[in-house]
Amino acid sequence: MALPRVFVTGIGAVSAIGLTAEENRTSLLTGKHGIAPVQRISTKNSHLMVGEVKLSDEEILAKLGNPEGIFTRTSLLGMLAAKEALAQAGIEDCSDAPTGLISSTSVGGMGKTENYYYDYLTNDEHLEFIITHDCGDSTECLADYFGIKDYLATISTACSSAANAVMMGARLIKSGQLDRVVVGGTDCLTKFTLNGFNTLMILDAEHSRPFDQTRRGLNLGEGAGFLVLESEELVRKSGKKALAEVSGYGNANDAHHQTASSPEGEGAFLAMSQAFQVSGLEPSAISYINVHGTGTENNDQSEGTAINRIYEGNTPPFSSVKAFTGHTLAAAGGLEAVYSVMAIDKGCIYPNLNFQHPIEGLNLVPETEGREGENIQHVLSNSFGFGGIVPL
Repeated sequence: MALPRVFVTGIGAVSAIGLTAEENRTSLLTGKHGIAPVQRISTKNSHLMVGEVKLSDEEILAKLGNPEGIFTRTSLLGMLAAKEALAQAGIEDCSDAPTGLISSTSVGGMGKTENYYYDYLTNDEHLEFIITHDCGDSTECLADYFGIKDYLATISTACSSAANAVMMGARLIKSGQLDRVVVGGTDCLTKFTLNGFNTLMILDAEHSRPFDQTRRGLNLGEGAGFLVLESEELVRKSGKKALAEVSGYGNANDAHHQTASSPEGEGAFLAMSQAFQVSGLEPSAISYINVHGTGTENNDQSEGTAINRIYEGNTPPFSSVKAFTGHTLAAAGGLEAVYSVMAIDKGCIYPNLNFQHPIEGLNLVPETEGREGENIQHVLSNSFGFGGIVPL
């Protein structure tokens, strides 16, 4: 018996290049990036290039109607993106059908607690933020704000987190456990992540150059991307328009190193192969690949090798968007799933900024000009991380 199909009926995005999904799409197509030196965080590394959302916490709260409660920036970014997604899906009451929420984050409430860490033992002025440190706090804030009660889960598998959330949500609908799942990810910038990635020596002091021979690392970013997934039956009953279908997914791990992908791209190859198997599609059916493309030497070499193993010289158009937004960690898979849905719905192919020189030995050239009005039938969106590899 065929499993139920899963459709995307709403999308929402907040990043350094826009406060809505459409603002993000416009920036991508016009080459408007959001990368600049750190401004919103007090740090000795203020020279680092990042992608920051152009709103204060107070301004985001106002956009959300100033709800009562203790909210971190991670929660607020997620609430803003999910609000847009639910509005586009035409959902005013999340209790009108069995509805779940799967939200992902890598930093949780760290953006608040790291500011008051040294005061905790002597000053109780900010003790209320201790409970927000846990990653699950942001998920509970979103659930309370939107009235989602049937199922909650938090995923924290580093940069593959939100893609795992999309996959898990689709599987819950296919198995008949839920009719609707709000899925995605949210992460704010913190001193911990800036210092941590700086210690790993994978940050580019300049604007990142994904898939370029001269790449030197990534730029970090913050943001949130959420999607509303609904069952085929629920979409049919409501008569609403589906923006896209989640046709396949895969998850693998190449068991090579804690923080580095294998030179052969083994995990990426296995995960992409699984996604094609689940979807029933041949690789040649893909119109556009949103690559993970961080701009680090290891990731782009490994991902490019895996793509060459899949396509054997017949690679479809591909690009990385991370030179626009910065790498938004656990939110990246959600944001890029939103961009992929718009690529199908609007016929878009996004440019890969700052590319000039192909990586030696790979012979891969990403798209460098934005296009729309294309016939985009299927998009492959890659998200890789310390916690696994997930193509959608």
